[in-house]
Amino acid sequence: MSLYRFLIILSILVWGLTSCAPAPGAQVTAAVATEVSTAVGSPTPASETSGDDILGKLVIYSGRSEALIQPVIDAFKTKHPHVEILLKAGSNSELANALLEEAANPVADVFITTELFTVQSLAMQDVFQSYLPAEADQLPPELIGPNQTWIGLTRRARVIMYNSELVSAQEAPKSIFELMDAKWKGQIAAAGTTNGSMQAQIAAMRQLLGEQATEEWLKGLLANDVTFFGGHTDVRKAVGSGEFKIGLVNHYYFYLQQAEGSPVGVVFPDQGEGEIGLITNATAAGIVKGAHNLAAAQAFMDFLISPEGQNLFAELNYEYPLRAGVPLRQGVQPLDGFRLAAVDVVKAALDFEATFDLMERVGLP
Repeated sequence: MSLYRFLIILSILVWGLTSCAPAPGAQVTAAVATEVSTAVGSPTPASETSGDDILGKLVIYSGRSEALIQPVIDAFKTKHPHVEILLKAGSNSELANALLEEAANPVADVFITTELFTVQSLAMQDVFQSYLPAEADQLPPELIGPNQTWIGLTRRARVIMYNSELVSAQEAPKSIFELMDAKWKGQIAAAGTTNGSMQAQIAAMRQLLGEQATEEWLKGLLANDVTFFGGHTDVRKAVGSGEFKIGLVNHYYFYLQQAEGSPVGVVFPDQGEGEIGLITNATAAGIVKGAHNLAAAQAFMDFLISPEGQNLFAELNYEYPLRAGVPLRQGVQPLDGFRLAAVDVVKAALDFEATFDLMERVGLP
C-alpha cells in the first residue's frame, strides 16, 4: 500500500470524527523538473507589491505537462522577471503524494492539477492555504474551492473522437455507453487508470449513475477489448493514424490532432433525452500551506486567471477558459450548446477512494 493510499484510508477515519475527508490516490509516473532562471527570495504578499518587488524562488508542482504550462510560466516571467521558477511536472497522484509527504516542510509553493477531485481532496486534508486571487469574481463561483483553498482555471469536456476516414459522422457513437457495443470491439482507445481525467470521469459516473452501473460500464469496456494507454496524447495519435477508429479523450485532444492535419471528427456525447449529459471537469490551482514565497505564489495565481493567462490556455491548448469574457480559440465548439452533467465535486471527492477501489476490482489497466 502506497503512503498516499495509506493516508487516504487514515483520513477517511479522521473525517468520520472531525468532518475531514480523504485524498485520491493512483500509480505514479516519473516527474520532469525544469529550472527557468535565477533571483533572490521575498515573502511579501503579492497584493502589496509591484512586479519589480516580487523576487525569489517559486516552486510549482504541475499535473499539467511541461509543454502545456511552460508558455504560461514564460508569460508570467515577462511581468515578474526577478522570480526564479522551478517546475516539477508529473502525474496528479505523484505530486499529491509529494505534497502529503512534505506537509511538515513544504517544498512547493503552488500546485496545479488537471482535475478537481485531487485538489479538493487535498484541500480537505489542509494542504492548501486560503487565497482569493484578484478578479476571482470573474470566475464561476462553483469553481472556487471551499474556504478559497483552490480556484478553477479551465474547463475540459470528455468527448468521443473518431477517424473520419474509417467512421462516418452518422455511425460514430453518440453516447459513452455505445462504446460497449460489440461492433467497436478492439477498435477503441482510451487512457488508463493512471490518467487523472479518466479517474475523474469514473468518479463523476459513480455519482451520476451509482456504483453498479459504473462497474457495468467499465466491465463492458474491458469485454470490448478497449486498449488503454498511459495518456491521451497516445490515444489521439492512434486515432489520427487510423490504428484505432474511436478514442475517449478530453475535447482539446481532438482539436490538437485536427490541427496536425489528421482526418478526425468529434462527438460531444450523451445529449439525448434521459442521457447523463456531457461530463466535464476543470483544471485548478492552490497555494500550498507554508509556501516559502507567498508573494510570488499569489502573483502567479492572479496571473493564471487574468485575461492574459486565460487567453493562453484557450489559444495554446483549445481549453475552455473559466474567466468571463475570454474568447474561445476559433473553431472550438462553445459549451453553452450542450447539456452538461451535474456533478458535485465536493461530494465526489469525499468518495474518491471508492473510485480507485472500483477500478482495481474490475481490473482496469
